[in-house]
Amino acid sequence: MNEIRKNLPIDEQIAILKRGVVDLVSEDDLRRKLERSIETNTPLRVKLGADPTRPDLHLGHAVILRKMRQFQDLGHTVIMLIGDFTAMIGDPSGKSKTRPPLTLEETRANAESYLEQCKLVLRQESEVLELRYNGEWLEPMGYADVIRLASKYTVARILERDDFTKRLSNGVPIAMHELLYPLTQGYDSVALHADVELGGTDQLFNNLVGRALQRDYDQEPQVVITLPLLVGLDGTEKMSKSLDNYIGLTDEPHAMFAKLMKVPDTLLNNYFTLLTDLPETQIAQLLAGHPVEAHKTLAREVTRFFYPDADLDAALERFQSVAKGGIPENIASFNVSKTDANAEGTYPAARLMVLAGLEASLGAARRTITGKGLKVDGQPFLEPQGALSIPEGGVVIQKGKDKFARMLPES
Repeated sequence: MNEIRKNLPIDEQIAILKRGVVDLVSEDDLRRKLERSIETNTPLRVKLGADPTRPDLHLGHAVILRKMRQFQDLGHTVIMLIGDFTAMIGDPSGKSKTRPPLTLEETRANAESYLEQCKLVLRQESEVLELRYNGEWLEPMGYADVIRLASKYTVARILERDDFTKRLSNGVPIAMHELLYPLTQGYDSVALHADVELGGTDQLFNNLVGRALQRDYDQEPQVVITLPLLVGLDGTEKMSKSLDNYIGLTDEPHAMFAKLMKVPDTLLNNYFTLLTDLPETQIAQLLAGHPVEAHKTLAREVTRFFYPDADLDAALERFQSVAKGGIPENIASFNVSKTDANAEGTYPAARLMVLAGLEASLGAARRTITGKGLKVDGQPFLEPQGALSIPEGGVVIQKGKDKFARMLPES
């Protein structure tokens, strides 16, 4: 076990592990497991299951990954369980309709990106990290095995889930495979002999099913810990790429820093608690002071975790410059080929946005321009079908407040 942390008093360990937690079932069980772990010098097995339905992670995912890291730093083994098999079912948690299943190839492709980004948070030593795929034990199961598993839980208990209850009352169909999902996820805990399972608050029911199934399989029930869903930069919805209110784990340091500077004041305490290790007394002092200083501290603490060597003074200067309407010095440059020009020798603005990676398609670029989201050399550009001349020194195109690219003519 980790020599630095393993000798912390149990109360201190529990205080670390309880930070930011919504549900803990139960604290007595956790204390007992931690005490036995120390007595026997045997690390706990801490499970996090993830269906890789999307390949990109953001700070909302980092909340639970940081809790895993805390277990690692206390010397325990965390199990990153990739639900390659369950993703083909589609987790119905929180969904108002049946979720489209993925193919096994899709889930495994997403998993590669998912795991690579998890490494930004988790320690990689083999004694504290175990990677597993639930297809190992679920794919070989036969029909008789599924029937035996289904006999362990009643329909009435499954239908206690809020999302199932709402769908029934609204006359929205529930497919049989969705009813099996909580059992399938719960069986993962049996297969892994998990001591603890982590999840978001939307996973409480599924994780408690795992706790119940372990009893049925004569195992000691796992401790269930849930963490809140991080609210996004819009201040109203959970962080989500689809809502464009997210901070990506792979955002460049200056971009991550700038986005953290824009966290709504009302969410500062939440972000400090869930994304930093600052003591609660220091957080309280920061929140009692000027919000700008609190934002600077938050941006530095979180960005430094992902980019220990980043020049955060430069990131702050860049943010302040952009906030005043300026153009940063260090921005990406792109050489534009003459083949991208039209007959008049000018370059369609939408095409330049795509070439610079500011938009994924011409249609998206034109919509951005229509919505007044493009500037050229600091001035609004409002013609979705318009084109630009590119002088020898180039032009700077800007999407939104802080996405820049310098477009240079082909030499």
